[in-house]
Amino acid sequence: MFFLGIDIGSTASKCVVVNSEGEIVGKGLYGSGAGTNGPKTAIGAALAEAGILIEDIAYSCATGYGRNLLDWADMTLSELSCHAKGAGMLFPTAKTVIDIGGQDAKVLRIGEGGRLENFAMNDKCAAGTGRFLDVMASVFQCKVSDLQDYDAQSTKVASISSTCTVFAESEVISKLAGGEKIADIVAGIHESVAERTAGLAKRVGIGPEVAMTGGVALNEGLRDRLARKIGHPILVSRLAQFNGALGAALTARETYMKKAPALDVDEPRREGPVCCEGCAGDAR
Repeated sequence: MFFLGIDIGSTASKCVVVNSEGEIVGKGLYGSGAGTNGPKTAIGAALAEAGILIEDIAYSCATGYGRNLLDWADMTLSELSCHAKGAGMLFPTAKTVIDIGGQDAKVLRIGEGGRLENFAMNDKCAAGTGRFLDVMASVFQCKVSDLQDYDAQSTKVASISSTCTVFAESEVISKLAGGEKIADIVAGIHESVAERTAGLAKRVGIGPEVAMTGGVALNEGLRDRLARKIGHPILVSRLAQFNGALGAALTARETYMKKAPALDVDEPRREGPVCCEGCAGDAR
């Protein structure tokens, strides 16, 4: 049996397929999110890697910003619960999970088996999110992935005082015009994001083991600055971007296994979605 999890974010779509043992057998990522062909492309890539067809999926779960757009999914679930579940597998010893997504930043405290216990979230402002870094990279006319290389070349931190993305963009342009080095400005940008994220982490409570997920987790420069801010090393995985989709796939598997006795073994798929929004309580 195979189970599919799809994380439809605002800027990217990620998909993971697991087998009946909960092992990852396929994954796909496409750099466009809700309202595009991103979800379809990510799902196709995951199925191709697993060597199966969509008809082979016993149960599916959609999460993320655009989860309700996937009307054929068997269930939907808050990205908070899915990120907690995925992190429970990737980082069994971690109690604090930091995720910086395209349009929000969140810090989760998780318990046994990736159970969500508490969280803090910045979803009202683009500052300190992946979108913030996208805007900054566009000012430098480089890729977001290039920012960590610039940070490594910095000799000092150029202070970025603005917390608003629009004002910070103007401040960065002004610093460039004033002769500040790009590397030093990038270091300042990373310091700004790390400061905001550390504030969220302190609200939740920082456990002895901290993990970071999401695409921004792969930015070593920002990650190292954040680790210094919170006073803990940060665990990261090459599957950081797939964490939410992994949690969704594991949730689909667990849900199916619990319902299995009541399902027709010849036709395992249910008719219509199964909504589990309530499972996450207020974590929406």
